[in-house]
Amino acid sequence: MVFVSMLYGAGWGCQPGRVRPRIRYCGTPAGRVAYSASGAGPALLFDSGWVSHLRGQLELCSFGSFVERLAERFTVIRYDKPGCGLSDRDGVDLSFDGQVAAALAVADAVGAGRFRMFGASQGGQLAAAIAARYPDRVEALVVYGMCASGSDLAPAEVRDSVVALVRAHWGLGLKALTGAFVTDPTAEEVEAFTRVQRASASAAVAARLLEVYYHTDIRALLPAIRARTAVLHREADKGTRFELGREVAALIPGATLIPLLGSSHLFYYGDWLAVLEAVLGFLCEPASPGPRLTGRELEVAKLVAEGLTNHAIARRLSIAPRTAETHVENIRGKLQVHSRAQIAAWVTEYRLRPGAAR
Repeated sequence: MVFVSMLYGAGWGCQPGRVRPRIRYCGTPAGRVAYSASGAGPALLFDSGWVSHLRGQLELCSFGSFVERLAERFTVIRYDKPGCGLSDRDGVDLSFDGQVAAALAVADAVGAGRFRMFGASQGGQLAAAIAARYPDRVEALVVYGMCASGSDLAPAEVRDSVVALVRAHWGLGLKALTGAFVTDPTAEEVEAFTRVQRASASAAVAARLLEVYYHTDIRALLPAIRARTAVLHREADKGTRFELGREVAALIPGATLIPLLGSSHLFYYGDWLAVLEAVLGFLCEPASPGPRLTGRELEVAKLVAEGLTNHAIARRLSIAPRTAETHVENIRGKLQVHSRAQIAAWVTEYRLRPGAAR
């Protein structure tokens, strides 16, 4: 069930978060949209994916806690897409460009001329497109569980059948797709999933937004992104294959790919704290004019300088060989070098700098 990777209005009947949003409305080219802003600090425009419900999502598993923790550092700006949640349901523009226009109108409504962005799954496509088209507005970008082209999620006949199922029987379609996100969900979890999704959008809107996602390809836009970018992806993601996230990172200049353990496609399910820490760790990094390696990347670079292979690095750090390989590729990209010898030379120079860790 890897083909429905955008079910972010979904969630589970776990402990609710404590965030209680104040809902406001603004006009957008795509229709009137409901939004909320919580916390204090730099603006963070937040898109959780496919369909959403500003209030309902906060009661699902760790979604509310995730937002609450972000709001300790940022002004978190959330909104319901046109046709979804508390936004206008009728006479709205559901196209991808309409969604982009709505997101920017929300940022304007809260006075955020420049902002950071977090986008999950389909929301990652949207966030990346905004960063590419409006480089003067996006300071930093974090995407999670994203693919560059929705057509890569499954063969055409499978995608068509999923859209038809959602359009014909919203509730049954959701129950059939629950396994794309969490292994062996309980009956209570399935019920919570379907209840919130059905509140987030009608069957017709959900099916149409799914079609739009499946037909959106932003590969050509990704090389135009100039904002600092982190691509987060769980290595066994059940909704969007890890390789698709890796492609996104490869297409964005200087992007950092951060592999995460786990199989849940939902950022707020499973080890959500690891996702949160990766988001905060990246967004809170000060801008640097030169190459800036993360702590783990610096650790890997030093092991490369010691002559260790990727497999040896993986054993030393107790990580998967593929993860070690990804770190080495990230290091090469950031340092703009092509060989392990050049990485080793950089490490030698780094160790000679005043204050550098030995």
